[in-house]
Amino acid sequence: MATTGKRARRTAPEPPKCPDCDGRGEIAETVRVGARKGRPTDDRQAALCLTCLGTGQAP
Repeated sequence: MATTGKRARRTAPEPPKCPDCDGRGEIAETVRVGARKGRPTDDRQAALCLTCLGTGQAP
């Protein structure tokens, strides 16, 4: 009679992290003021990462 053994469960490999946002899904954008010239300020605001569209996974 053959013996039954436990099979190892395969897990899917983790997808690589997005290089632009480091897997967070958000990046910091410079705030610009002024209608004509759009001068950059020292302030930053959160923005959706356009490379991975907020998933945090590399495309």
